[in-house]
Order: sequence, then structure tokens, then C-alpha cells
Amino acid sequence: MDIFKALREDHDKQRDLLNKLVSTSRDTKNRKQVFENLKTELKAHADAEKRCFYKPLIDSDKTQEKARHGIAEHLEIDELIEELEQTDFISPGWLKIAKNLKDRVEHHLDEEEHEVFQVAGKVLSTSQKESLSKAYQDHMNNK
Repeated sequence: MDIFKALREDHDKQRDLLNKLVSTSRDTKNRKQVFENLKTELKAHADAEKRCFYKPLIDSDKTQEKARHGIAEHLEIDELIEELEQTDFISPGWLKIAKNLKDRVEHHLDEEEHEVFQVAGKVLSTSQKESLSKAYQDHMNNK
């Protein structure tokens, strides 16, 4: 498996969790559980992605700007997660922030899959794509 397939599989998990999150009602137990699962997944993915995908891309002039942009988007996502943590689960504003988080994450995933992967595919060798995938999966399995 190459790094792109590994990332896409986790992106699909994130999309599923985001859809579940914004469809929760004020049932705080269910909402809290879905939120905690999503938060864990996003944090592990961002850490692994920075180390195993963006770090090698920063070294290339062709992908440096895209990698830095992706890392900056991770910070924006972190800020929205923090905002959700500080908002009462039953607050009407909570769902608004959750929907904003969903939009930001989906924008990031789409941009990565449709722009960054194409450029990265030209910069990374086949063996790099496979070794980065293994490193990424190892990191995710130890989250």
C-alpha cells in the first residue's frame, strides 16, 4: 500500500465521524462519544501526516508550499476542536461550531486528495511512497 491509499482510508473514517457528529442531537452522551472518537482520530492523523507525509514534502521546492499550507490547516482544525471542547454540548452554538469543523476538515481532505497528492506523486519515488505508508500506519497503530 502506498501513502496515498493509507491517507485516503483514514480520510474516509474522518468523513464518516464528521457526518455522525453533525447528526447528533443534544444527547450529550452520544455526542460526547462521537466527538472524542473524532478528536482522537484527527489528532493521531495530523501527527502521523506531519511526520510521514508533510515532512518529506517540505524538503522539495515543488511541494513545500502545499505542505506548509496543509500543516497550517491542521492548526485551524485544532483551534475548532478546542472551541468545541470549551462549549457546552447542549448549547445550540455547539452544533454550529461542529458544522464549521466538518467544513474545514472536509476542505482540507479534498484539497489534499485533489491537489497535494498529485504534486507529491511526482516528487516521491515508489519506494518512498511505500516506506512512508508503513511509517504512517505504524504511527497510527500506536496512537
